[in-house]
Amino acid sequence: MTDIPRSDEPQIVVSVRDMEIDDLAPIYHLGEMLFTSDLYPYIYRTWDQWEVIGLYNTDPEYCLVAEVQDQLAGFILGTIINKASWVYGYITWLGVNPEFQRRGVADKLVDKLVERMIDDGARFMMVDTDPENLPAVKFFTRKGFGSMRKHVFLSMNLSRHEYYGKLIAYEREKAERAVWKRPRRRPTAK
Repeated sequence: MTDIPRSDEPQIVVSVRDMEIDDLAPIYHLGEMLFTSDLYPYIYRTWDQWEVIGLYNTDPEYCLVAEVQDQLAGFILGTIINKASWVYGYITWLGVNPEFQRRGVADKLVDKLVERMIDDGARFMMVDTDPENLPAVKFFTRKGFGSMRKHVFLSMNLSRHEYYGKLIAYEREKAERAVWKRPRRRPTAK
């Protein structure tokens, strides 16, 4: 399956390759642009440089980059999960530069990742997204993902909590006092 290009957009050639170390920063910055706190407040809190670096270090074979004329068009980061007799492929992050969205980039990235995961024994694929991210929900449904389950995600700002906020302030003050109580070096007699 490939996306139908927008009528006003020319056909593009998308190449998919393994992520390289020089891709870490551009992918991180593209993710920062895509996964903003305004659009996806819960996803944003987990997107950081360690997401990219960690997956690149642990699962480099499931970290792919899409390019169009040597320009970063998108990326996909995934992992394999072994549970009992099942091997799951898990798409952790998928991001496409807005300039190249709806032009087949995500299709090529997902297809290549799924092929690799099948080669490595995956017989089940998983992906999750914010339920408000309707373009992603529609895309993954079109790709064949189903059995949608919704889960509740609760959060708490500990600094604003009546009890935990006081505990945080106490720990902060304790750490500051420890800095001021460092033992002084006594001059040595000669």
